[in-house]
Amino acid sequence: MIVDLPDTDTGAVSKKLISLRESGGAVTIGRVLTLIVSAEEGEPTESAIEAANDASREHPCRVIVIARGARDERTRLDAQIRVGGDAGASEVVVLRLYGPLADHGDSVVLPFLLPDTPVVAWWPGQAPTVPADDRLGKLATRRITDAARCAVTLGGDARAALSARESGYRPGDSDLTWSRITPWRALLTASIDEPPHSPITGARVSGPAGAPEIELLAGWLQAQLDVPVQRVVGSFEVRLHQSDGTLTLAVDQNNTAVISRPGQPDGRVAIAHRDISDCLAEELRRLEDDVIYQLALTGVPQVEEAS
Repeated sequence: MIVDLPDTDTGAVSKKLISLRESGGAVTIGRVLTLIVSAEEGEPTESAIEAANDASREHPCRVIVIARGARDERTRLDAQIRVGGDAGASEVVVLRLYGPLADHGDSVVLPFLLPDTPVVAWWPGQAPTVPADDRLGKLATRRITDAARCAVTLGGDARAALSARESGYRPGDSDLTWSRITPWRALLTASIDEPPHSPITGARVSGPAGAPEIELLAGWLQAQLDVPVQRVVGSFEVRLHQSDGTLTLAVDQNNTAVISRPGQPDGRVAIAHRDISDCLAEELRRLEDDVIYQLALTGVPQVEEAS
């Protein structure tokens, strides 16, 4: 069910939300967090709502979308409430702010925060330079950004996007780019843990230009292995140079991960495509500080860019 409340106020929205809950039998019991989605004018909100709805099936929550409109319009709040089949396992409150109100999303969102539950802020588009200092970010214990979107606005400069995330990092920050490479990090960790445990002397990471995932993967290896790491533009491949040969992680024509070791048969692992909802759901599983993500960010500038 979708209910539109044009030109309204937060009191009227709260009353309508309670009325819908009572008439439809929906309750907030079981909601484990409040997810605030922050979008600027012109940024798509429907895809973000769809991803939040999908993620809510694993993490039942209240989703509050702050969608900022034109600042030169008169002050106005247009609201929309989505429950039932249009909200996954969540309640969705869309708050469209116009005029000077667009810069006060923190005040507008306060009445809708679930009591005694964590608050997570997510910027699916352009994020603040320091998310923790943002008005919405100050309400959240966990802040999620997307360096891939930032890289687009920087002309495809993935390193600059990750540098911005590193310089503005505060405990509680994370990024969907980090979640996108979780399967690859898991495979590499498992491969390194297998005998004969030969020392790693260097690494080489290859992937498309302008891909924050590749840069962050290389930064993670740099931080964890403390060996020289090279970043090369090309097809996806990771090579770990060991004293007895090279361990290689690549992808075949069927998008299957292939792990190769000297003197051993290739290992193959099916890797499913991860969309935004998968990455968002993973981020919502862990609300504590992600120290390894921070270390990976600090490792990115130490990676050598090779031709």
